[in-house]
Formats: sequence, structure tokens, C-alpha cells
Amino acid sequence: MILKERTKPEELQLLQALKPRMELEEKDAQNLRTLEKGYEGEVQFDHWFKGYQVESIIINDLLLEVNGTLFQIDSFVITQDRLHLFEVKNLEGDYYLDGDKFKTAAGKEIKNPLHQLSRAESLLKQLLKELGFYIPLDPHLVFINPEFALLQAPLKSPIILPNQLNRFMKNMNRVSSKLNTKHTKLAEALLSLHIKKSPYSRVSSYDFSMLRKGVVCRECGELMESYNRYNFYCSHCNSKETIDSAVLRTIVTYQLLFPEQKVTTSIIYEWVNGIFSPKTIRRVLKHNFLVQGEGSSTFYE
Repeated sequence: MILKERTKPEELQLLQALKPRMELEEKDAQNLRTLEKGYEGEVQFDHWFKGYQVESIIINDLLLEVNGTLFQIDSFVITQDRLHLFEVKNLEGDYYLDGDKFKTAAGKEIKNPLHQLSRAESLLKQLLKELGFYIPLDPHLVFINPEFALLQAPLKSPIILPNQLNRFMKNMNRVSSKLNTKHTKLAEALLSLHIKKSPYSRVSSYDFSMLRKGVVCRECGELMESYNRYNFYCSHCNSKETIDSAVLRTIVTYQLLFPEQKVTTSIIYEWVNGIFSPKTIRRVLKHNFLVQGEGSSTFYE
């Protein structure tokens, strides 16, 4: 049973929403590429993990805190006699371990994912002890990308390589499991401690005036300009979308980028660059949001 589904990180959503509307700083562009790659790997992991047939509770994307220290868990699996902590990496290419260092085949050192896993394991064990749960914890470092290779991989380690995924799943499925209220209480306790919004945002500052206005294509991310009475057309990828759907998406994007601002007909009219009439915008807003206030003070939430 999946108790918490995986969702796209807010930081990734923000950067994807900003990309077609402004020139991203290099650090933001690099961060976007890293987040997209990581999320893509986690989605691949979820697809692979659908092969797990044992009774269990699965919690994805946990952000927890122990003694003032934050740590992230990609996937956490509760079974009868064992807990599984999964750290997922979507690296590709050849890598090797040089003592305590993790390097590319060309010799470039990167952050050692084993250290990240060890840190999460240590902090999670502290938290489980504080909560009064003493179930053995198994950490796993999963390299999900089939184009990844770890040269001279250690024989005994928590590493699961791409060519070991099927065998690992078969072994996991051989272990029977029957859950009870103890396991449910653990899952609920961890979920109650999940921090929904990370306090660390790496997105550069922006404001309404500096962003390009218009409707962004949901398929290719380019600004769309062609439309008729019913549909919007993208000249870049030839996709089409209904007017109502395009307006609603653009409103949702505005809410994501400016969560503290009120949504009004006039601001959305400016946000879509006047492409749609106030009447059309008002109709979509009334159909999908709650109306607050009256007359010129009307806004939607």
C-alpha cells in the first residue's frame, strides 16, 4: 500500500514554470537540470517498484528533522520484520570508488551518494528510537539508470546496480510479510512529522514585471500564440489544447509563482498578455474557484 505518493518537488515546479518566462541564471538552469534528472530517476524507481508484491506500506518523498537537522528519504518501505530505506540516483556513465571518494571514469570527484545514504540512515535510526520503534533498518542505494556502471564495485555494500535490479526484486518478493497496527502507527507517525515545505529554496528572486506574459504550451514549454474560438495551437510542436484548459493551467501557474497574491480577472488578463477576453477568464475562474468579494474587490481562491 502506498501511503504517500511521489509528487514533483515544488522547487522543480517553480523552475519549470519560470524557464519559458525568463532567462534563468546559470545556477538556476543547472539546478533545474539536476532536479529534472533526479525526479525522472525517482519516477523510474516507482515504476520498477510496482513489481514488489509483498504486504507493505510505502512512503515516498519524506522530509524529516532530527535535532535541528533536515534529511530527505526518497522511498521508505515498512514490512513485517524489516524497514527499507531507498536512496535513488539517476547517474549515467562509468564511475568508480577511490577509497572514500566517488569519481567519474575521467577522475572527477562528485558527492559520494554512499555518504548521503549513511547520513539518512543514521538520522532515521535516531528518529525511530525517539518514536519507540525498534525494527531493523536496511539501507539501499539504487542506481536506476541502465547506462550507469560502477567499476570495481565492492562486494558487500548497500549498492544496487542496474543489472542487479531484477534479482533484488525477486529476493524482496521471497520474504513474506504481514502487517499489524504497530506498522500502521509507525507510518502515521512518520507522515505526521513530514515537512511539507522545504525551508531551503535555491530559486533566484523574481517578480511579475520581469516575466514574459502569455500561455505556455503544456507539451514543449514554448509560448503559444495561435488559437480560435475553442482551441489553442502550438506552432512549435503542433499540439492543441482547449481554451478553458489553457486558461486554467495558466492561472494555476500564476498561483504557483505568486502564492501570496490574489487572483483577479484583471491580473490574469495581464498574465495571459491579453490573449483571452476578461469574459473568458472570468468564466473559467467562476467554474474552478471560489468567488470572494464583490464588484471591483472580487478575487478567486
